Amino acid sequence: MARVSELRRAGNEQFRRGQYCQAAALYSQALGLLETAGERNVEEESVLYSNRAACYLKDGNCSLCVKDCSTALTLVPFGIKPLLRRAAAYEALERYQLAYVDHKTVLQVDCTVQAAHDGVNRMTKVLVEMDGPQWRQKLPPIPSVPVSAQRRWDCPPAENQEAAPRHKPNESASLEKQGPPTAGTERAKTLKEEGNELVKKGNHKKAIEKYSESLKLSNQECTTYTNRALCYLSLKQYKEAIQDCTEALKLDAKNIKAFYRRAQAFKELKDYRSSLADIKSLLKIEPTNTAAQKLLQELNKNIK
Repeated sequence: MARVSELRRAGNEQFRRGQYCQAAALYSQALGLLETAGERNVEEESVLYSNRAACYLKDGNCSLCVKDCSTALTLVPFGIKPLLRRAAAYEALERYQLAYVDHKTVLQVDCTVQAAHDGVNRMTKVLVEMDGPQWRQKLPPIPSVPVSAQRRWDCPPAENQEAAPRHKPNESASLEKQGPPTAGTERAKTLKEEGNELVKKGNHKKAIEKYSESLKLSNQECTTYTNRALCYLSLKQYKEAIQDCTEALKLDAKNIKAFYRRAQAFKELKDYRSSLADIKSLLKIEPTNTAAQKLLQELNKNIK
């Protein structure tokens, strides 16, 4: 329906302007039109509920956010955005176990979503403090995501239907796909791809070995450095991650992932000012990067 699409676009524009209440009202109007028409369009409905949930989350209405995300996921299961938004709402409501489950579900759908990795790490720390070594035994069941719903290495769609700011699965959060080799050999390319496969399986130590072998053959591959940096971050080897990101930035001075991952590493080492400098550099290049904006807020709190 043309009118529904118009209302959704108008809602997206209000969201971009920070007018979350007005955006939510427009999404509600669109949902009302769909209900009146009596023709089910589950994908459109799911997007509208997810978008309205984003408005509620921004305004601090976490219970309503959870409700709309759950409805969106009932209509279209395993959507990354409603899962991430519901996880954020659960965390704000101090329902940490449920937040953990949603983040873990996202990683089954797309293992490259950095926000979900960060959420799992954050929730794990909280749950260990709350429940001790047996914390996993108290978790609700984690859904098993069917292969048909997994899109680990898909490219982001040309047009994202949901409300801005948009989260692309590979934006400051993922391993890059293999690019054309520069000065390296086919062997270096193969080793890098083997490293990527190991990361998908969660074997970061072995992936580091593959990336290291690849870099010995061709040290001009920026993405190999940033991929290895992601592995170092996962293993809490923050100094090594910083070194790899620095090497990547020598090759590409505007590399978003290198800035973001180096900022993460500096943050973990409590070097907040260096982390802040990297995030500011990133946002000069890509002002709408939502992951960087979130990290900037965290850093400002830490510095204060």
